[in-house]
Amino acid sequence: MVERNHPLPLYYQLMQELRSRIEQGEWKPGDLFPSERELCQAYGVSRMTVRQALAELVNEGLLRRDQGRGTFVAKPKIRKRLSRLTSFTEEMRSRGKQAGARVLRLEMVPARPRIADFLEIDAERPIALIERLRLADGEPIGIECSYLSFKGCEAVLREDLTRSLYEILSKRFGVIPTRAQEEIEVGTCNPREAQILGIQPGDPVMLIRRRTLDQNGRPFEFVESVYRGDNYILSVELMAEEPSAHS
Repeated sequence: MVERNHPLPLYYQLMQELRSRIEQGEWKPGDLFPSERELCQAYGVSRMTVRQALAELVNEGLLRRDQGRGTFVAKPKIRKRLSRLTSFTEEMRSRGKQAGARVLRLEMVPARPRIADFLEIDAERPIALIERLRLADGEPIGIECSYLSFKGCEAVLREDLTRSLYEILSKRFGVIPTRAQEEIEVGTCNPREAQILGIQPGDPVMLIRRRTLDQNGRPFEFVESVYRGDNYILSVELMAEEPSAHS
C-alpha cells in the first residue's frame, strides 16, 4: 500500500511493498516483473517513482534488468563468508546447495615469478595447475585456477577433482589448509570467462586471489578465481576493537 500522506517517500513505500511481495513468493526467480506502466497504473504513482523503486530493488539484487527483454526477479545470491577458511564444497553445503566442479585444465607447469613469490619457491619450479568451473546446483558460479606446490603435488592431478580439493589434500596427502590471505576486487570478464560462465563479455565479476597455508605455516596453494557478480555476494562480520585501558 502506498500512501501520499505517509512520512516515507512514495518510491520507498513502493520499494518496500514490492520487496515484500517478492519475498513472499508472489513472483518467483526468473519471472518477468510487471512493467513500469503496469506498476504506475496499479499503485497510482508516477513513472519516476516506479523507476526509483525498481532501481533500489536492482541494487539490492532482488531484480535484474535484461537489455531489450525487461526486468526479471533475480535468483537469490550465494553468500560467501570471509571470516572462515572453508572449501567451496563446504560453503555450498552450508547454504543447502549441491556443489560441483567441471575440470577445465590439469597439468604441471613452471612457476611464473609472481606465482613463485606467493608460494615462496624458486621461479620455474614445477607446480600443479588445476583449473575448474565451480557449480552450485548445476549452475556455473565461478572459475578457480589453483597452483599447488608441495612434495608429490603431481599426484593430485590423478585424483577425482570434481570433489572437494581441500578434502582430497587433507585425507590423501596430509596437507591441511589452516590459514589464508585473500584479496578481492571488482573486474569485468573476458570472452573466454563469459562463455564458460554463461554471461556476457564485460559483465561484472569478482576477482579473488588467495594464498593458503598448511598446518606447518607453509604456503602450498595460490588461487586466482573469477566469480559471477550477478549471483555471488561476499559477507564479512566486523568487530570493534576492545577499548584501550588508557583511553
